[in-house]
Amino acid sequence: MRRTSVIERFRELEELAEKFHALDVQILKILDVATFCRELPQQMADLFAVPHAWMSIIEDAQAARFLRGKGETVLVPRAVFEQLLPCPDSPLVLNEGLTPYFRLLPPNRREHFRSLALVPLHLDGELIGTLNQADPDPQRFSPHYNRIHLERLAVKLSLGLSNVIAHERLQHLAYHDPLTSLPNRRAMERFIAAELARVGRYGGELSVAFIDLDRFKNVNDTYGHDAGDALLQYVADGLRKMSRQSDLATRLAGDEFVLLLPQTNLSSANELLLRMEKEFARRPLCFKGVKIDVCISFGVASSAEQSDSAELLKLADSRLYEAKERK
Repeated sequence: MRRTSVIERFRELEELAEKFHALDVQILKILDVATFCRELPQQMADLFAVPHAWMSIIEDAQAARFLRGKGETVLVPRAVFEQLLPCPDSPLVLNEGLTPYFRLLPPNRREHFRSLALVPLHLDGELIGTLNQADPDPQRFSPHYNRIHLERLAVKLSLGLSNVIAHERLQHLAYHDPLTSLPNRRAMERFIAAELARVGRYGGELSVAFIDLDRFKNVNDTYGHDAGDALLQYVADGLRKMSRQSDLATRLAGDEFVLLLPQTNLSSANELLLRMEKEFARRPLCFKGVKIDVCISFGVASSAEQSDSAELLKLADSRLYEAKERK
């Protein structure tokens, strides 16, 4: 009888090892946060026969901006998390007093469960949330549950999450300006190529605006480079706010920006840029108690005038310099 028990236990451990190996394989395949949040909890639930699995993330954790709106991920206030997970370095299992933990459930999921396991997730040494498993069986995650498997799971998931977020950070840096977070030249070129191809196939018009800050060097010389950086960030934020959702504001280099305006003719683009020019002039930047005037110049060109991306940009750039010479 005892020999049979040992063999069965060995088989259980072997099956568990296979499941963890399968989970490792799945984690290594995932390179983006959206897939990690959407598919991995479900794959884990399938592997370990758990009816419901999802992630809860502390809403002010650094990683929250990557995880927001991904899959069934739930953002939870830090104070709630600290109350529900008093020991952040260890998994928590419980089958009593579950009502407070309903706050961790996705809003569209209200399944009845009678036992729960919370697996803490860490990123760069910071607790960012938990992966949660819920079961209607009260004995599934009882206080006697062997937590060593959950501890292994915590390490694997934390490493996997760290990997996908690092990958997304690299992707973001590859196509975004680190100071303003606007898309960079590479992203701009890809967007223009795609939009010109769409115009060529379906018609319509793409307008491009080159934007430059007037007397930017004077700002750096007078108030310092911190003020210059603040001015660039201020202008970038203004371009984002005053653009439509379909537009793309990009930072080319230095104090030069490019605004891409799909389905916009030359006249409408000029009108938009004139409004932006007046709005910036009306709202100076307040930097350390000093008001710094925000003056821009711009030049606009349209795909109706030039269908080649390089020539289109060159035309807008030449009109920018004509505008600066007139001031």
